[in-house]
Order: sequence, then C-alpha cells, then structure tokens
Amino acid sequence: MTRIIYVNGRYLPYHDAKVHVEDRGFQLADAVYEVIEVSDNSLVDATRHLTRLWRSLSELSISPPMSEPALCHVMGQTIRRNRVRNGLVYLQVSRGESPRDFLFPDPPVPPTLVCLARATIPAQVDQRAETGIHIITMPETRWKRCDIKTVMLLPACLAKQQAHAQSASEAWFVDAEGLITEGASSNAWIVDRSGRLLTRPLDNTILPGITRRTVMDTAASLGLVVEESPFTVAEALDAAEAFITSATNTVMPVIMIDGQRISSGTPGPLCRQLRRSFARVAEHSPVGYVPSKLENQAFAP
Repeated sequence: MTRIIYVNGRYLPYHDAKVHVEDRGFQLADAVYEVIEVSDNSLVDATRHLTRLWRSLSELSISPPMSEPALCHVMGQTIRRNRVRNGLVYLQVSRGESPRDFLFPDPPVPPTLVCLARATIPAQVDQRAETGIHIITMPETRWKRCDIKTVMLLPACLAKQQAHAQSASEAWFVDAEGLITEGASSNAWIVDRSGRLLTRPLDNTILPGITRRTVMDTAASLGLVVEESPFTVAEALDAAEAFITSATNTVMPVIMIDGQRISSGTPGPLCRQLRRSFARVAEHSPVGYVPSKLENQAFAP
C-alpha cells in the first residue's frame, strides 16, 4: 500500500496528498507521466524513462519541475519511505495551477510534480505469464499524438473496461486501415510463421515504449530478427505467437484475441525466451541514482 506521496516539495501521508482544484492536470489533462519498474531495489531502464519524460515535457512546452539529480532524489526518497523493493514509481508533471483557461498561463506558473511508489508482487505477474492473457480489439479512438505520454487516458480507460467486461486483460486499437496500433497500456507484438518478431514502427500513433525498446535490444542479443512493420488483426490471429510489452508486464504472452486462440493457445518459446532474458539486458540502477546523461534517443515523430 502507498503510505507517503511527494507533492510539490512535501512528502505527505496518502490521505493528505492533494493538488489544487484548478491544477491544469486535473481540469485539462495538461500533464505528462512516467511509470518506472522497481525490481529488487533497482530502477529498471530509468535513464530511458527520464529521457522520454523530458521529451514529453518539451513537446508540450512544460518546464521540467526540477533538475535530473533532484528528481532522482525525490524518486529514491519516495521509494524508500514506502519501503518498496519490488513495484513501481509513478511520476506526474502538470503545467501547474492557474485559473481555468485554454491558453497557457502567462506568465508561466510553476509545474506541479507528484511522485508515488507502490509495491507489487512479481510472482503474480510471473504466474500470468505462465498461462498467457486474452485481449480484444477495438477501433482506434485516441488523439493523433499518442507518442506523447500524457495523462489524457480516458479512451484507454474505456478500452480497458470493455476488455474487462469480456474477461480479457488488454485491448488492441485498430486504425482506419485495419492495422493494429498498440494496446491501451502496452505495445503490441506478434511472431510470424517464419519466426520474425513484428511490432509497429514508431510514429505519432503509438507510444515509444521503453520496454519495447529494451525488448528489441534483448531480441538482438539473442540473434532474433525484429521488423518494425504494422500488422493486421488477421495476421495477428494467424501468428505463431503474440505478446505485449510494458513496464508493469515486461513481456506478457497473448494466447487469445477476440475469443480466437493464437497457435497452440499457450505461451510460445520466443516469448518465454525474451521474458527470461529481459532482465539481463535492461539497465538496472540503484534507487536514488543520477544518470550521467539522458539518452540521445529519437522518439518519432
């Protein structure tokens, strides 16, 4: 359970942690966020996550709330105060509090920073990976800048709720051309019958997933072929394997799409291999670390 939350310079008990009623993140979804896995008291791929956070802030012209070393200190303190050894740390930065207006505050106001840490049980995720998950597909309903990790998540919430109502764990969005974009909270992958790993190329229709990037590194280390190429629902149904990637799932096998079994209906060997090897390739940093520099990583567009 989350005990202490950082809000704008203060570490507060859970029930006392609040932002202003006219915070632009609350009223206008004018905010960005990141979720970083905590594994055995280490941050997983934190440098890449912070690189993406800084990029999201830049795309929305939101000033960073503090320096990188200070933010790493806040994350470390929040994790320690909540005694999280395995779990996640959540960062959210809004443009700040200002009387409600569509225009940005002029002059600018200080951004709002929230950080919380929460424990998870890795064995539960591992158990789901042993059996695999079911997903559904649905028409793409989101805006045209999914490459920015904003808190504007209502379409994803509706998709997740619809998936839950159908006893599924995730929903894959399908664009007007019949191509899968990504999941409500994950990137989408398949393994075709020739053994190639396929995932949609980066553009403004998908989030540049950090776990997605590290899985590509993991595949390269194993000599597997990854092709950044869009695929249809029909191609996914005909695939040898399917899976999703995200910070909270790493590599999660998909065994059924829209009620139809994928291949044997069990997690496939390549998916299992990627999941086993992911931790070896991912960056693991001690809680409270400060990156020497953020990655020079391109996030399309």
